[in-house]
Amino acid sequence: MLSASNRLKQVARPRWKTPKLFCISSFLFNPRSYPSFDRAGSYFSVKKLHGSIPHFLNTKDITTTAVKLPVSWICRPYSIQCRSLVTKPSIEDEEMAYQVLDEIVFELQENPTSIKDLCTIHINELCKKRKLCAAARLLQLLRDKHAINSLPAYNLLLAAACEYNDIQIATHVFKDMLVNHLSMNSTTYFNVAKAISKSNDLTLVPSFVKNVSQLVNEASVTVIINRIIYALADCGHVHNAMLVFDYMKTFKLKPDLVTYNTVLGILGKAGRIEEMLDMFASMKKADIDPDIFSYNTLLHSLRRVGRFDLCVVLINEMGKVGLQPDLITYTALIECFFKSGNIEESLRLFQDMKRGDIRPSVYIYRSLVNNLNKLGKPELALNFLEEMNEHQDDLVGPKDFKPKNR
Repeated sequence: MLSASNRLKQVARPRWKTPKLFCISSFLFNPRSYPSFDRAGSYFSVKKLHGSIPHFLNTKDITTTAVKLPVSWICRPYSIQCRSLVTKPSIEDEEMAYQVLDEIVFELQENPTSIKDLCTIHINELCKKRKLCAAARLLQLLRDKHAINSLPAYNLLLAAACEYNDIQIATHVFKDMLVNHLSMNSTTYFNVAKAISKSNDLTLVPSFVKNVSQLVNEASVTVIINRIIYALADCGHVHNAMLVFDYMKTFKLKPDLVTYNTVLGILGKAGRIEEMLDMFASMKKADIDPDIFSYNTLLHSLRRVGRFDLCVVLINEMGKVGLQPDLITYTALIECFFKSGNIEESLRLFQDMKRGDIRPSVYIYRSLVNNLNKLGKPELALNFLEEMNEHQDDLVGPKDFKPKNR
């Protein structure tokens, strides 16, 4: 049984000097051949790689020639400049991370496959065992020593950290991804936002925003903060989303058009209409010109609460600033006038839309049919129903709206 100090020394030893470890970095240095040891460590084979690293990871066309070389042969480690913000793991977590790394390497030489998929499988297993620190350390080893990054693996770890209320791991892993310029998607932001929102620490949001602003360059920070704001609202924590927006000013970060549009959408969806209108005024005061998305967000939100008077004001303002209505604008306005009982204006807007070469949607036809029936115009409703069925293939439908990775 090793003492703690001896175990630490053993862990600290460079793992690429262990003959039994098939070092992934060797074929990063030499893309034409790579070594692999048998489990005894005395023989190894040189496997010729026909093509690039990705080719190796996805092909079985590899020839093997067994030769005998001294077991003192050492493969060179891959070395890149990386920064790590993950908390220093315990001896147990360190050893577990290296053990799993050995398993990944052995499985890879036994059956060459996608190494990112293999990493994701092992990270998932560690997360199920609640070994989150070991999983974080394994991802760091794969990144620092072998330049291998698996976004699904990072997302699995963030989701597990959220599930098990390990806020420290969630925030540290996210910041580690930021500082090392790793790719992220909406799932990444959603997971870290959900983890932050589960904390009762009132200082977490401001410290998180401050840390993010210090870790990335000025050109990128607003984009990242925008995605954090959207993700916080998306997981149902509007209060934290608005806190992040408020702290942008505290840390001298400049909201842009996307920031304001995101916040307008959040407030409108939450039914906080007066705050939404105040934000719209603040946006213009900050010399940020609203775009069609800004106006459509306001129109949609005002229509839902029956503020048709303000909808008319906004459409007139759009004309003055030179913004042309699109399908979403017309849909909101037609709904507004129907709800106010103004059938003539709704039908006029519909005809204007078609004359402007804007393809009607299935939804807008259904709205016309339903509203005309409710207002006692069944014959007119039937005409629009027949027109909709006749031009079904030319109408805008769900297939035309692809989800965006925000």
